[in-house]
Amino acid sequence: MSEGKLGVRIPWRTLSMVGSLVAIWIVFSITTDGTFVTSRNLTLLARQMSVTSILAIGMVMVIVAGQIDLSVGALAGLLGAASAITYVNLGWPLPAAFVVPIVLGAVLGFVQGTLVARLRIPPFIVTLGGMLIYQGAILGTTGGVSISPSRPYLFVGQAYVPHAFGWAIAGAISAFLVYRAVRASGTARGPWIGLAMLTLVFAGVMNDYQGVPFPVLLVLVLATAFSVLSKHTAFGRHLYAIGGNREAAFYSGININRHLVAVFTLMGVMSGIAGVVLTARVGSATSDAGRMMELDAIAAAVIGGTSLLGGQGTVWGALLGALVMASLDNGMSLMNTESFWQPIIKGVILVLAVGIDMASRKNRGH
Repeated sequence: MSEGKLGVRIPWRTLSMVGSLVAIWIVFSITTDGTFVTSRNLTLLARQMSVTSILAIGMVMVIVAGQIDLSVGALAGLLGAASAITYVNLGWPLPAAFVVPIVLGAVLGFVQGTLVARLRIPPFIVTLGGMLIYQGAILGTTGGVSISPSRPYLFVGQAYVPHAFGWAIAGAISAFLVYRAVRASGTARGPWIGLAMLTLVFAGVMNDYQGVPFPVLLVLVLATAFSVLSKHTAFGRHLYAIGGNREAAFYSGININRHLVAVFTLMGVMSGIAGVVLTARVGSATSDAGRMMELDAIAAAVIGGTSLLGGQGTVWGALLGALVMASLDNGMSLMNTESFWQPIIKGVILVLAVGIDMASRKNRGH
């Protein structure tokens, strides 16, 4: 963020990301003869990025606090398997199958947070160990066999919101954004109006196919909740303070240990939600579910402007980063590009994003 000659704050990082996304979409639209920008493909793209988005939302909070969590992919896979076993093997009711993984995720996140905060074990070591433990637990729990829940369970990952309901939500969001535009002044009104129009376009594109996917609606609800938590509560502001300058945060009276335990617990909850959505979207819980998703979540957060040094990042930026990554995967798949190119290109983009962040911090004297 920098200021122009008129004193207007210009979000250059966000604008560059949006510009990059538009360029990616234009290229894939041309190279796939328009298939990439069809309503069907864009709807599937939105659903495809839902699990990574959920993990990235939680990851932003962790990284902002100056921490890292390498276990979220394996944990999501394990909790998705636990959910499927609860519903299929144990025959528990559907609500229990959704609550169990969230509670387990909170407990495991609390344990990891306690090890980091109380025993001073580096988060890299704690969560790397957690990743290995969870990967083994998935294999032991499933026995290497897929567990496939029945259709009532699958609505979380495969259902679509009715068209009328989708339009109603889009209209309400657009009305709120227009209200914010009216309350803003001068050039600050433009972005709010643009977001309101984009919301209606988004609903129109989704409804042109089968409607807004339920997991996408869930992502938007979670993103809104965590955005409010991070920007408009004392807890969120304290996380930014801890990540920005831990020593200053300590001397200002912030209970650092309590906040670190809480943020890892929240990450565990988000892993539980992601695990349920992943199992429902794929249609089964498998022994390799969630593998490498922690890297996708971290990459989405960093590409979206979250600094690995802590103290900087936004939830909505992480969603934009997740969209960039999902667009690359989807577009290259439509082009029948050899699969080895996907991680290479995403790795290059991740390194560039970190390099830009470090350069911008150096220019600001951080």
